Amino acid sequence: MDSAALTAVEAAKRMARGEMSAESYIGACLTRIASLEDKVHAFIHLDPAHALAQARALDRRHRDGAPLGPLHGIPVGIKDIFDTADYKTECGSPVLKGRQPMHDCTAVARLRAAGAVIIGKTVTTEFAYFHAGATRNPHDLERTPGGSSSGSAAAVAAGMIPLAIGSQTNGSVIRPAAFCGVYGIKPTHGTISRHGALILSRALDHVGVFANTLADTALILEVLAGYDENDPDTRLMAAAEFRKTLAEKPPAPPRLAFVRTPVWDKADADFRAAFEDMVKRLGDSAAAVDLPNAFASAWDDQRAIMAADMAHNLGALVERGSEASSKQLRDFLAEGGTVSAVRYLAACDNARRYATGITEIFKEYDAIVTPAAPGVAPKGTATGNPVFNSLWTLTGLPAVSLPLLSGEGGMPFGVQLVGPTGDDARLLRTANWLIKKLG
Repeated sequence: MDSAALTAVEAAKRMARGEMSAESYIGACLTRIASLEDKVHAFIHLDPAHALAQARALDRRHRDGAPLGPLHGIPVGIKDIFDTADYKTECGSPVLKGRQPMHDCTAVARLRAAGAVIIGKTVTTEFAYFHAGATRNPHDLERTPGGSSSGSAAAVAAGMIPLAIGSQTNGSVIRPAAFCGVYGIKPTHGTISRHGALILSRALDHVGVFANTLADTALILEVLAGYDENDPDTRLMAAAEFRKTLAEKPPAPPRLAFVRTPVWDKADADFRAAFEDMVKRLGDSAAAVDLPNAFASAWDDQRAIMAADMAHNLGALVERGSEASSKQLRDFLAEGGTVSAVRYLAACDNARRYATGITEIFKEYDAIVTPAAPGVAPKGTATGNPVFNSLWTLTGLPAVSLPLLSGEGGMPFGVQLVGPTGDDARLLRTANWLIKKLG
């Protein structure tokens, strides 16, 4: 078996047992990258020699008998909005061309401390907004991988690397995971530190991860989750046992609330049919639940918060770059500049009310099941519509995309599960149950 095809869990076990060196494993992944990168374009910064040097240093630690981290020798792709001391961080924008941070962001520092190899920086859309980079969908090179975490999702989907990190302010983890047919999770807001990462909106920004298995997802979440004094939205909490909880059998069969949301008509007709058929197969385990009419304004509220925060955080930087930034970005920042303080604060208040209302659903149901995207990845460079992600980002709830359905040309459809705040580990367990339930 080609070692590049191993899951992160399998590869870590083999390296810990001395059956495979980190250098040979990273070499296999680099070979895989070299065979596909000229088509997929998942990476913006990649230094094979540096990746191998990291691997050799880890092998020396192993030979010296030093303790091994849970991600010992595992390559992780880093979305190019997270600061890295050894790679440039340009945020997909010519305005930041050549920018070299002096320090790692907190997420990258935790990955390194766990023994991960920071193999390279993955392509992001411009400032993690909509203007696309060069990355293509590995399942069909004529289609988008989604955005803004396009390179991270595509690199994992292509089997280049087993793990990658991304971010979501609207739909930038769940949507590309759905389009590329991988697992993607946007944990509860504040679960993973954003210190040292590009900030678009403190209220909306989440750090998320991509993997090809739920077990790999749980592995990297255990490394990344936790309090950071440099991110005021992280919280002191007991370490979440993602792997242990994932492996447990639910004490009772989970019940799922099938929530179409007010934007159900935005989904492709064939996706709606496939999704409703899946819900029927779940029988008594799922029931349709409608959101109150008041939720119809959530999408406008999310946009108002995101636009205003981005105008505040990026406006001066983009203005200095003048025409170097896309018109799409400049227009959105201009829109953000028109959002009044009253409108902004009202949107924030509404977000809290939506979260409270959704919490009522979780008194009866273990998770919400809803589309991860309107359909399969569209052809062309547009990154797709995040309409099925906005509400869950606005409310800060944990969400995971599962590659359970397929559509046109065998392209993946994403099924999204949403769970209660802070109950991310149980959400993964429910996702595991759903996968087994559907066979």
